[in-house]
Formats: sequence, structure tokens, C-alpha cells
Amino acid sequence: MKKLFLGFCLLVGFTTIAQTVADPPFMQDTADKYFFEEAAENVDLLQIASDRNKAIKVLSSHGLLLPHEKIIRQDVQYRPLLDMKLVALTEYQGQFVYLTNKAVLSNAWAGKLYINHNIKTPKAMGIGPDFLTMIAGENDFAIFKNNQEVWRSSINNLNPISVQHDLNSGQFLILTATGLYQVDSDLKTVKKVFEATNLTAFGFYGDTIVLGTTNGIQILDRNTFTITKMDQKLPWTEITSVKNIRGSLWFGSTKGAFKLRDDGKYDYYASKRWLVDDQVVDLAEGPDGSVLVLTQKGMSKIDFSPMTLAQKADYFQEIQRLRHIRYGFTSDLAMKTPGDISTGYFHDTDNDGLWTSMYLAGELFRYAVTKSEDAKENAYEAFEAMERLTALPGLKGFPARSFERDGYEVGLHANGFSEEWREKYEKENGRIWQLSNDELWRWKSTTSSDESCGHFFVYALFAELAPDKAWRDRAIHQIKIEMDHIMDNDWHLVDWNGKPTAWGKWNPDYVNGFPINVGDRRLNSTLILSFLQTAYHFTKDKKYKKAAENLIKKHGYDENANRPASVIGFVEGEDLSNTWNHSDDEMYFLTIPSFVNYSFSEEQKEAHFNAVKSHWEVERSEKNPLWNYLFALSGGKNIDSEESAWWLREFPMDLIDWKIDNEHRKDLTKIAPNFRNQTYTEVLPGDERTLHLHNGAYRNNGGSDGNREYAPYIYLLPYWAGRYVDAISAPQPE
Repeated sequence: MKKLFLGFCLLVGFTTIAQTVADPPFMQDTADKYFFEEAAENVDLLQIASDRNKAIKVLSSHGLLLPHEKIIRQDVQYRPLLDMKLVALTEYQGQFVYLTNKAVLSNAWAGKLYINHNIKTPKAMGIGPDFLTMIAGENDFAIFKNNQEVWRSSINNLNPISVQHDLNSGQFLILTATGLYQVDSDLKTVKKVFEATNLTAFGFYGDTIVLGTTNGIQILDRNTFTITKMDQKLPWTEITSVKNIRGSLWFGSTKGAFKLRDDGKYDYYASKRWLVDDQVVDLAEGPDGSVLVLTQKGMSKIDFSPMTLAQKADYFQEIQRLRHIRYGFTSDLAMKTPGDISTGYFHDTDNDGLWTSMYLAGELFRYAVTKSEDAKENAYEAFEAMERLTALPGLKGFPARSFERDGYEVGLHANGFSEEWREKYEKENGRIWQLSNDELWRWKSTTSSDESCGHFFVYALFAELAPDKAWRDRAIHQIKIEMDHIMDNDWHLVDWNGKPTAWGKWNPDYVNGFPINVGDRRLNSTLILSFLQTAYHFTKDKKYKKAAENLIKKHGYDENANRPASVIGFVEGEDLSNTWNHSDDEMYFLTIPSFVNYSFSEEQKEAHFNAVKSHWEVERSEKNPLWNYLFALSGGKNIDSEESAWWLREFPMDLIDWKIDNEHRKDLTKIAPNFRNQTYTEVLPGDERTLHLHNGAYRNNGGSDGNREYAPYIYLLPYWAGRYVDAISAPQPE
């Protein structure tokens, strides 16, 4: 059964129609990172492995290391190993096997595996069936069976990188930087089967041998050793490791790790979201389906766990409540120590009302879907914080950006403005932070249109979905006083100093002062008409309808708002038209349900919907679920439900603002610089690009050094909006 957006639907005969995507468990990837804090310049991390007991060992140039409580430290479990010079580490039959300068040994099998190899400078080892073992060193190698040597030979200038046993042929392969050697222990022959340069690693994958190089990969037929493919279309081409892990082909590189997908593309794991650093040294199969990634400065354990979108929402809801609520506002968490949640603290932003409105909307949708008392309580708490934004200034409906206890305000300037701008503004107009009448609080002035947009969006939703009439009436009161403030001040937000704020302007002289190709002319007309329609819808006060009709008839606001989004473009000399403004998209889509569904007539509604659809078509390639679900609430039918679910599945579990760079990637096709700031021919998954709010769109590079954790509402709102419009099913059993 399709859910109805109450007033948006029942009172105007509107029904949402979306294609429902089932929500069975999918494999959600997360990363645990372990840092080698005792690392010195002369200590190198070399190899990593895991055994059937779920133990993880790291081989370094100074012996074995052990990951524990996010730290890698010296492994002292087996004291004899501390006195041995370990050269290589591998896993065989679920047990650790070590190569030292003197022997191959293991502490498993009662310690019975012990081979004195007498290789002068051992480098690598490989183990086949029944403990058939090969050790290769500089220029020579030896093969052992039942702990006894069966053959020894030499190869001029042999400098082995890796030794592996090929189960298909029953023979060993030795990789060097210049070629691949096949060793037949039965016939006691060795031959160079492939010659190349700059080889770094190899692994078996089906009927092929995959060779890593310093500039891409080469794929050989496993039987003939002929090249079947050479590939440089990779996330990065300087390969350090090639591993077949549970049937999936993984690569390590000097710029992260990546896994080949079934569709021929790659899942890319780089940046501190996934790895301690991006210089991958080794890869290995880890415990419980995980993958171990060893880098120069530590290791990561990438886990894959079945999870539904609903379970993901539950996880984020817990994080939201635990560390992202400030006075009822939704707040990011700043961190004194980058990446360390325990050092997190709250501070104000320019858009506390807007971000809170988006979390509040998600909780209203959750309540409508589940009737959860917890969702209702959270919504009411957030509403009270927003309600106080107009109470503290005492300016008859003027909403502050934020508030904080006197003396503790942090954000001294409006977002997007320089310190020079702030100093100039304060010199001419006074402090941006104003003292409340009780002299206990400061409220933040200079409020912009995006704050008003969030307020009208969520107050309308609250008036529709909140279960208690007294609370609904409070939301309607907020709509009324904020609308009255704008109307009483000639279509401006007027600050404490009697002057319009920089961006709170809907006055005809301002709006129509822009050419029709500038987005603000279309956007501001849409916003103010939607605000007036919302006020009229809930209060039935004809002054709002009359004011809207005046803007339409005398100043062409309907004509402005109904222009298709395709008219927006670059206009010479207009600073607001240098590029497409994706923050405007956020304002636009939050506004469209009211803009369409509270239209004054069916004719107007159809025109408004066509304008909205034109904007959605432009934004469609982003696969943004929030835009798609809000479009559904505005009457959209084919809303790309599967693409929206993909966006939610690929959304990262780690919400820390890590610095991410995709500029080097060779598996992506770049496009020419363009008005919409698109970089590639496709939208990257959320866990492979920098985190951003819904106004980020194509932002693939950037971020910080982990100085903040984003509030999870950026997932929660689209998820619960999707559930509300029935574009996402309830969680399905596995």
C-alpha cells in the first residue's frame, strides 16, 4: 500500500507513486585500522597473514608484530621467534609458517615442520600439497619433501620476489622483476616462461596468472604463459600486491587497494577512511570474511557484514543520538585530535536550523512509517530547538542561524565569507552574534534564505505528520510568524540592525534584477511562492494568497519559477552564475513538495510540477535519493528507486571528514571542465569520495585531515523519506 503525504496528499488528492526496491541484506564494508606507533625509520612492515584461530601476524624487518586495540606492537607470544631472523611469513592449511635465515618452521603441527634450508640469502618460500616446500634466495633455490631436500639448483642473477605453487600444473613459479620461472620438481627442470620488466607481484585467478607491474597489470594464460590482456585502466597502476582472496581479485598499490568487481570495475579502498596510509605493502585473507591490508604505517581489516538499509539506519540513528545533538540541534562533531572521536566537541554553524530541519524531517517520516515513540520524542526535541531560533531574537518572526551560551560561540563569521568580510561587516553593522534579553545566550544573525527554506519545509511536514494537535499548531504558528516577518519587511529577512541580510531577499527589485539565466531568479521566485502557498494552506488567511498573486501578476514570479531548469547557465559578469550552485539544488528540492502540492489551482500545480520535473531531470545523474524521494512527494513517478538504493548502500559507515583524492585514478573517464562541475562520466560511490552534505553533488576530492564527524542525518533523511514514499521496502529476511 502506498503511503500518503497527509495534507500534501489527502487534502489535495495527491498520491505518491514510486517503484519499491526490496531491502534484503547486502554486504556492507567497514574498516578497522591499527597503527604502528613504535615505527622507526629503519623498521619496514613486510607481510601480513591470518590463521584459522583468527590470529593476525605482521612481519616486519625487526620481527613479528601483533595488532591489538588499534595498535600494532611487538609479538612476544613465542619467545624462540624473538631470537630468530625472520625473512618471510605465509599461511598454510590455516597455520602460520615462517622462513628464517636458517630454516622453514611452524609452531603448529606440534612444531614438527622444521626444514634446514642452507640457502645463503633466502628471500621467499612457497608450499604445495603435503608440505612440498620451495625456498628461493639470491641465485639459488631448493625444494624439500618430508623436511628433506629433494633438489637444489641455481639461476644466474636470481632475485626472487615471490614463490607460489600452482595447483593446476603441480609446479612452482618464481617471480622476479624481469620474468616468471617455472620449476618442475619431478623432472628437476627450471625455465623462464615469461620475460618482462618492472614486475612486482603475481597471483592466480581462474585460468589466468595476473602479474602486477610498476605500470599496470599483465594477464597471462595459465597454461601457455602468453599475454591475454594488458591493463592500465586501474585506480592506480603502481602495483605492490596481487591476491586471490576467496575468489575475488585484489590489488595493492602505492595509492591504496582495490578489488575487481563482477562488472569489470573496481571497489577502491584508499584514504584514512579505509587505510592507515595508502602505501600498500601486502594483502591477505583475514578472519570472518575480512581482508587484511598492510601498509607502510599500519594495517586495516576490511570487514564485510550482511546488513539491510534499515539496519544501517539503526546504526546511524544511534550515532546521531550519541554524539550529534546540541541543545536539540543536529550538530557535526569537531575533534581536537583528528580522527579521535573521544576528543569531539560541539560548536555552532551558520545553518543549524537547516541541518536540524533535515534530521527532524527524517524523524517525522520515521514516525509516519513506524509510529515509533522514540521518533516522535526526537522530532519534538528538534522542533523546540528550531522554535527557539525565532524566540531569542525577539524580532517578530526573524529566525536566528543558531544560538549558544554567551561567551562560548565559535563561528564568528557567516559560512562562505572571509575573515576580511566579517571584520568589514562588523565594523559597519556590529557583531554577528547578538546578546539575548536575559543576557545568558548569544544568537547568530545574518540569516540566509537556505535557513528559511529548511524552516518552511519542515514546519509544513511537522504540521502534517506530528500526532499531537497542540504541537502541529505550534508549527503552523512558526510558519505564520516567519511569513509575516518577510511580508512586513518588503520581502526581506531584516536583521536586528534594521537592514536586510545578505541572502534573505525575495524582493522583486532584487529577484528580477537577475537575468533569467541566473539560478537565483528562478530559485527565489520558487521559494517565496512556496512559502506563501504553505502559509495559506495551513492558516487559510487570504492575505498570503493575495500576496502570492500580486507577485505573480505584477512581477512575473510564476513565470520565473516555471522556467525549465535548462535555462540556468553562465552569464557574463554575474558572480552567481559562474557555475551551477548545488546548494541551490538543496534549497530547491526541499521546497518542491509544498511548491507543487499547495498550488492554488490544478493548472498552476501542473505548471509547477513541469518546472520541478525539469530540475529533477538535470539532477538525475547524481543518483541522489533525497532528490528522488522529494520528487516522488511532488508527484514524480519514475524516480530511479534502484539508483537511490545504490546510493544508500554505498554510503560510508565512517562519517569522519577524511581527505580523499581521486585525481590520479586511471579507471575513471574524465570529462572537460563544465558548468555543473562534473568530473567524470559516472558518479562515484559515496564511500570512494569525500563526504559532503546533499549540496556536494560531484565533489570527488577534498575533505580534511579528520577534524570532524558529519552528523548521520545525511543518510537518515533520505532513508526514511524512501520508506515513506514506499521506494524502499521494510527490511527483508536474508
